[in-house]
Amino acid sequence: MALPPLAPPVAAFALRYGTVALAGYAIARTVEKGRRDQRAEDALDEVPEGLTARRDPPEQVNATHRFCRVIRLGSTGPAIEIDATTLTRIRFRKV
Repeated sequence: MALPPLAPPVAAFALRYGTVALAGYAIARTVEKGRRDQRAEDALDEVPEGLTARRDPPEQVNATHRFCRVIRLGSTGPAIEIDATTLTRIRFRKV
């Protein structure tokens, strides 16, 4: 009995996305669950909105950035608050 003409493309599609799903599952199993440090959470909450930078010559540059916005879907729809904070430290040392 011959295969329907649609079977090979469907099989290739299933094989490709099945492989991607298996790889994603394997990566998710190997990633260690993170922990929440309240001191770090408090430090992120204290960062002012906008961009700041500081340079301590000759070896270190610190920068912070905070973006906090409320996005509403429609005029009376649900709202989502986005609060993204980054802390950066770049250190230069002579070795």
